[in-house]
Amino acid sequence: MNYKLINMKVFGDERGKLVSLEGNINVPFDIKRVYYIFDTSPEQERGKHAHKTLEQIIIAIDGACQFVLDDGKTRETVWLNRPDIGLYIGKNMWREMRHFSYGCKLMILASTHYNEKEYIRNYNEFLRFIK
Repeated sequence: MNYKLINMKVFGDERGKLVSLEGNINVPFDIKRVYYIFDTSPEQERGKHAHKTLEQIIIAIDGACQFVLDDGKTRETVWLNRPDIGLYIGKNMWREMRHFSYGCKLMILASTHYNEKEYIRNYNEFLRFIK
């Protein structure tokens, strides 16, 4: 499975906490794009796609949601619910996102700029692509 949870180093004192995200240091790629997801209803599902070469780190800045990750052979479930944990998802991984808490905010760091041709949006096509 081409994913892992990354513990982000937290700096803090009586003023609060800070996590710094730096490409090729605690993020294992050059960061080309940053975007965020918010206001997703708990009954909604997102994702349901894979990327051919894109790598991502996803951080639950606030709230929680569940990821189902699939490499075509194995499906695993991961919960994101802490702003100091990043979910690294490498290329050729099907992902589904569900069970969003109210107010969940996800920040995503991506290794490439947006390119619709990079997406595989059909699960059967994904299985053909990875074989």
